[in-house]
Amino acid sequence: MSLYGDILAGFVLIYNSLVLLYFFSINTGYIILLGLSGLELRYHIKRRTGDICQGEACELAPAVAILVPAYNERATISSSLSSLQELDYPNLELIVVNDGSTDETIKEIKEKFKLIPVAREPENTVESEEVREVYKSVSDERILVVDKDNGGKADALNAGLNYSRSDLFLAIDADSLVEKESLYRLVEPYLTGETNVVGIGGIVRVSNGCKVEGSEVKEAKMPSRILPSIQVMEYIRAFLFGRTGWSRINSLPIISGAFGLFKTDLVKNIGGYRTETVGEDMDLVIRLHKYMREKGEEYTISFIPDPVCWTQVPSSMRVLSRQRNRWQRGLAEALTYNWKMIGNPKYGSIGLLGLPFFFIFELLGPLVEISGYAVFIISFFMGWINLPFAILFITLALVYGILLSVLSLLLEEFTLKRYENPMDRVKLLGMAFLENFGYRQLHALWRLKGLVDFFRKSKSWGEMTRQSMEGSKE
Repeated sequence: MSLYGDILAGFVLIYNSLVLLYFFSINTGYIILLGLSGLELRYHIKRRTGDICQGEACELAPAVAILVPAYNERATISSSLSSLQELDYPNLELIVVNDGSTDETIKEIKEKFKLIPVAREPENTVESEEVREVYKSVSDERILVVDKDNGGKADALNAGLNYSRSDLFLAIDADSLVEKESLYRLVEPYLTGETNVVGIGGIVRVSNGCKVEGSEVKEAKMPSRILPSIQVMEYIRAFLFGRTGWSRINSLPIISGAFGLFKTDLVKNIGGYRTETVGEDMDLVIRLHKYMREKGEEYTISFIPDPVCWTQVPSSMRVLSRQRNRWQRGLAEALTYNWKMIGNPKYGSIGLLGLPFFFIFELLGPLVEISGYAVFIISFFMGWINLPFAILFITLALVYGILLSVLSLLLEEFTLKRYENPMDRVKLLGMAFLENFGYRQLHALWRLKGLVDFFRKSKSWGEMTRQSMEGSKE
């Protein structure tokens, strides 16, 4: 081999070794998170009580506004709003914000819920696009509909905040179904917590394939198609060991925009949602951490696993790729806007642990993973690495991923256990293996493109075509 070849082979060996170290580090981090999640789930189940109150008899329950931003949601908005009506909770506002829809979303709501125009003045605490009209439901006085010019999801949530009169607000997606007991479960820590609870997220589960009657998920079932089935596995892993683990050490950097409860005044104090990002949910949580740390106050931002919100997930590669591209751009934007917190001891565990982990392993992960696979394949066929090294590389790159997914399923099985059908559990186990061979690599490519699009300053949201709540996104 020539001198040039020796230098190239040496460089490739060093790079493969660094990638190997990276895979070892990220998987070690995930295993630690998994252990923290197990402790947190055990603690949560031990202290879990019955309902904190029942209907109008509960005098302690704070007022809650549920904000539902809607853009072209004609197919799902009625079912979603009907499910919210069934929440047996006092002092409840249901605020739908029609964000300049170009379909018949507003017409659907008007006909279904008998809306009439009302003169309700906003507080205008946070900025938003111009509001065209405000409506109240004749059939349910809790329902308020804000019809405004298009400004994006974050802008729609800000408009909803301006019209809210409640102590807390719950942000959900317009294609979601909230279980009846979930709101009580989310509110409970605000009443019983030893520290100041700033925000709480519940678990988001996949409704594709489930038995849905009216506006309620009657039975959790696995989807018939492979792509949504893999996402069921992803959601279980992301919530049960990812967010539960970070919650354990009060370093949770994200509460899902599809299901998060916050203190209204605090969110208004920091200026509401940032409209310049497609990752408004993560950005909000990070800014809340920053605000509370700079004030020097004790607080918690947490995740609890039993309040459930069911949502549809994409069933086509095209739509899913756009969604994951957007999530990666949102992550990059949230970390960029708040970069001074990364590694800064002033911000405690979120600055020293949470944000550095997300920067090194979640943001840069796709770049390292894809380049690592490419260099490994080339070097293997060129004979620059030996078989033991290749086996170790594959073990860290793939086998650990399978192990983490299986352990996440065990957490699900021994704690929450939502899938009763044995065949559904077998299918879930199969997804834990299958996702690592092709899907995971494709997913990394989508995220890598999202990173490229971030540097290109792309702000595209990506159109999501909806179906009825019994169907799937296509």
